[in-house]
Parts: sequence; structure tokens; C-alpha cells
Amino acid sequence: MRLKSTLLAVVATIAVVGQGAVAQGARGASGVDPKARVILITGSTDGLGREVARRAAATGAHVIVHGRNRERGLAVVEEIKSAGKGSAAFYPADLASLANVRAFADTILRHYPRIDVLVNNAGVWLREGPRQTSADGYEMTFAVNYLAGYLLTKMLLPRVMASAPSRIINVASQTQSPIDFTDVLQERTYAGQRAYSQSKLAQVMYTFDLARELEGKRVTVVALHPATLMDTHLVEAAGMSPRSTVDEGATALMHLIMDVNITHGAFYRGTIAGRANPQAYDEGARAQLKAVSEKLIGGK
Repeated sequence: MRLKSTLLAVVATIAVVGQGAVAQGARGASGVDPKARVILITGSTDGLGREVARRAAATGAHVIVHGRNRERGLAVVEEIKSAGKGSAAFYPADLASLANVRAFADTILRHYPRIDVLVNNAGVWLREGPRQTSADGYEMTFAVNYLAGYLLTKMLLPRVMASAPSRIINVASQTQSPIDFTDVLQERTYAGQRAYSQSKLAQVMYTFDLARELEGKRVTVVALHPATLMDTHLVEAAGMSPRSTVDEGATALMHLIMDVNITHGAFYRGTIAGRANPQAYDEGARAQLKAVSEKLIGGK
């Protein structure tokens, strides 16, 4: 209860700050122009997410900015407000806690009667160092990169479906490794890079399953490798040298947000549909992943 109360208190403060960014015209109960698309982007206070939040707002959309850091979140809202087009509001949540994910989803559902685009972009890359665990005791990379988005999507899915035509975009990576279902959380043997690449394949596998489930429902579901080693803090913290720019990645992600001709159920490399790791096409493996996912979120 304390978690939800704190979350709502912060949101209330932010809503006041963000109101000036709402586009001109009649507003719905949530204070958002009813003609504007509502786009939720997790991990949008920095890097790729931040740039896409700015670009999405520039199309006239209302952007739900998400992150852990309130100061950074409000800064993104202020940037969008200053640009004079579109609107934004910031909602904080730590995706390393499933209780926090649930509270975040509940808050979004209370404030927004529609969600046109859900972008699961937030992630971590703990390439070096010892195994870390989430608030729920799960391996951190799997918990944040995959499981949080799985739960968030599940909770918001009825609202996204009711907003059709709508979209769900999972920001994954071309770096993918087969999942060892005997040690999904790497409790026996841990390697940071393997944890990252398995979490990214899990996102793609879930994308394929969800796309099949929503066939004919006017909800387009895709996964994306935006660009290789963009110049972000995530890449810098992993000790890697950038090979591409945030601008390139943002262009690819905006293509999936805006273009009317994207392919439902596809894995995109940039703006072109490509092939994922072979395990992503294994229905048995996807069924195993779903069973594991449901078990891990159960009661959390």
C-alpha cells in the first residue's frame, strides 16, 4: 500500500508540471487531447527512449515517460513542453520489482482510457561482475529486460486491445543466445553477456507468441534490434565502444511506431524484417518460456 501511495503522490506532482505540454483543444478526463495517440515508452529518461519520446511527441502524440529517476523524467517532460508540440507526463517505476511493475500498470490504467502504442524499451546490460538479483530474487537481467515487460504487457493488454488499431513494440537485440530451460535464472553458472543475450531472445520469443495470440485483433506486435552498440550510457557502462548512434536507433523505432506497412509478428533489424535466433521459431521452447514466465510472476 505504501508503494502505491508513493507512486500516486509523485504522479500527482508530475501531472501538474506536465499539463502545460498538452496540445490545444478539448481534453479528456486524463487531461490529454483525445485526438492524440497515447504512446507509453519504458526507459525513456535517457538514451534511445528519451530521443524517441521527443520524436513521438513531435508528431502530436501524448507520451508517457517512464524511468526510475524523477529528475530525469521531469526534464524529458519539460523538453517536450518547451518544443511546443505534443504532450507528456512522467510516471516512475523500478522494473526490478514486480510489485512496482504492477503498481505502475495499475496507475497507467487509472489515468489513461487508451494506450495506442506500448514500447517495452527499458533494459540493463550487466556485462561484467557477479550475478545480481532483483527485488524478487530473480537474476537481474532476465527480470528487468524480459520479465518486467512480460508482466507489464499482460496487465495493459486489454487496454491496448480496446485502443485498436494499436501496437506493441519490444526493443530487443540481434545479440541472442538460446535459453537453457534447466537454468533460466543462471543459478548454477552465470555469465553477464549470456544473461543479456538470453533475455533479448526471450523478448523475441514472447513477441512471436503474442503476435499469434493477437492475429486479426488489429494489434500489431513486433520486436526490434534498433542499431548495434548505440552511443548510450548503457553501452558505455558495459565497457563497449559505440558502433552506431542513438539517432539511427531512434529512426528505426519511430519507423515501427509510425509506419502503416510494418509486418505483424516480425523481428526487425533496423527498418527491415529479419531472422531471429532459431530457438525463437521453436514452438516447444516458446511454450516452455511462457510456463516459466507465468510461474515467476505468479503471486508477485
